Amino acid sequence: MKSNKTFFKIVFLTLFFSVLKAENNYVSKLTNIKHPRILLLKGEEKSIQQSIALNPTLAKMHQTIVKASEAMLYKSVLERKLEGVRLLDVSREALRRIFYLSYSYRITGDLKYAQRAEKELLAVSAFSDWQPPHFLGVAELALGVSIGYDWLYDELSPESRNSIEQALITKAIEPSFDPKHADIFKGPSNWNQVCNAGIVYGALAIADKKPELAQKVIFRSLLSISIPMKSYDPDGAFAEGYMYWQYGTVFNIFMLDALQKVGINSLNIKNFIGFSKTPYYLQHMVGTSGQSFNYMDCIPNSILNASQFWFASQLNDPSLLWVEKSYLEKDGFLMLTDGNGLPLTDTQAKVDKFTQFTTDRTLPALMIWGKDIDFAKITAPKNNCFSGKGETPVCMMRTSWTNKKAIYLGFKTGSAGSSHGHMDIGSFVLDAEGERWASDFGMQNYNSLESKGINLWSLTQESTRWNVFRYNNLAHNTLAVNGKYQNVKGKAGIDKYNFNANFMFAISDLSKVYENQLKNVKRGVAIVKKQYVVIQDEIESLAKTDTIRWTTMTEAHVKIAGNNTVELTLNGKKMLVKFETSTPIQLKIWSTISTNLYDAPNEGKTLFGFEMVLKPNNKQTVCTKFIPSKINSAKFSRALSEWK
Repeated sequence: MKSNKTFFKIVFLTLFFSVLKAENNYVSKLTNIKHPRILLLKGEEKSIQQSIALNPTLAKMHQTIVKASEAMLYKSVLERKLEGVRLLDVSREALRRIFYLSYSYRITGDLKYAQRAEKELLAVSAFSDWQPPHFLGVAELALGVSIGYDWLYDELSPESRNSIEQALITKAIEPSFDPKHADIFKGPSNWNQVCNAGIVYGALAIADKKPELAQKVIFRSLLSISIPMKSYDPDGAFAEGYMYWQYGTVFNIFMLDALQKVGINSLNIKNFIGFSKTPYYLQHMVGTSGQSFNYMDCIPNSILNASQFWFASQLNDPSLLWVEKSYLEKDGFLMLTDGNGLPLTDTQAKVDKFTQFTTDRTLPALMIWGKDIDFAKITAPKNNCFSGKGETPVCMMRTSWTNKKAIYLGFKTGSAGSSHGHMDIGSFVLDAEGERWASDFGMQNYNSLESKGINLWSLTQESTRWNVFRYNNLAHNTLAVNGKYQNVKGKAGIDKYNFNANFMFAISDLSKVYENQLKNVKRGVAIVKKQYVVIQDEIESLAKTDTIRWTTMTEAHVKIAGNNTVELTLNGKKMLVKFETSTPIQLKIWSTISTNLYDAPNEGKTLFGFEMVLKPNNKQTVCTKFIPSKINSAKFSRALSEWK
């Protein structure tokens, strides 16, 4: 932890002097640019209108946003209602409404959208405050209010402008300089990205009214946001996983793109190697089932990412949109969700698929960043595998991008002590035949735990966080020793990998994660001959007898078939799981229903695996094979040292 702080301190100081040297008066560049000047400059509506006329997919998306805006005309304005310590849900809905309505006005010219957005702007501006104790809500409100103020500037009355300006200054920008929030702007997490973006938008909005204050904000943010941008190094893997990648990265891009539009180009992504590679990480994080690799605090649903359109344009690589194209195509594998990110029922899912995208408050950005994309040039990615180092090393591999029944295997290492971490070190997910066979519970609603007294944000070994059913290693696709939790200070990485088409694999030494529990433990994961998956564990015990628990969570029906074999059945398809080991094992099925009142229900999910008694100073190899029913032979026997 100390080395990380030293690293980020060095990064901050280095960037401080480079930014100071490059430009020392940003605001002078933008005060002469009339409103609208945030994200979509005056007159740029024409390019979106042209794209809508030429691209049926973008035309459908545009119509969907306008239709959603139409529905907003009849809603009551938002009120200041907290959920626990958070105003975040209100802030996010305000951003969605203001962004959609402002977009609809600018592209259609219909005043009714501007007039309705003005009511929302005035309502949130009149809130007593924007709940600065939980600053994410402040930032999201600031971003939405800034867009509305800037895009609708000519339609707002002087009185409305004044009210909105004062709200941005007193409820967002000035509170951001409170010492209580200083750590937000010094750290590498998604909070830094979201909060910097929101406050910078506020600065861009009121720069002509408060140039010195805007200058102060922008200078701070150019230095500050460089810290999380460096945290994507060296390969683009994001420390906090799929869901927080989507959150932090899109706000990071909001800030970068808005600054570039007004001529502030200090943060060229080519100078941030990991950040320029991160869209490839995100692309590989979606399996062939359509679900995300949802390690740490993340739900399994995959989503349409506007960020990928920005990266595809910046890097001139349309293949980055292969997954997004699948979402937008008629037969795409998008998992439709409701406003809370939960899967829709079959009846709900019959609603026009494009309508479901409108739960995304940032959707209009896709129209801005995707307007120049030629969908005909979007081809399948060239690489079937990705391995990333950094704070949370991961490896993902698949047998095909074009066959939706292909095998996909995701492998996660790192540390439980990382931000949003779970005790999921060595865990994996597995897709085949269009289904997810090995799954991850993912996150639980934060307020549901905080309200029950769980100290959710402590990452010490003794934290009550680890008593949450979904968060410890007993409920993940990894190992447990004598029922104990993984060591939160232990860390593992991807020590070896090879992406040969007939033997794709990755190996991790997990020994530090099980320090004082086992002498050594290594896990290798592989796709063999593009046909089946191997999970191999090589374990060496200390001078004591240990009970090893091997666990996988699945939504399939589980049947113990005998002869160290488990049969999984899901949507009419079958998968055999065979355990090969010289030490006797006891196959088991564990309940996922917790007796703790604070734990979420886990209906439709099952834990299966085995327990094995390991004698003192004993070495044992367990080779587990996941074999689709159509595969007749899965002969594999090779020590991890021989994997190559």
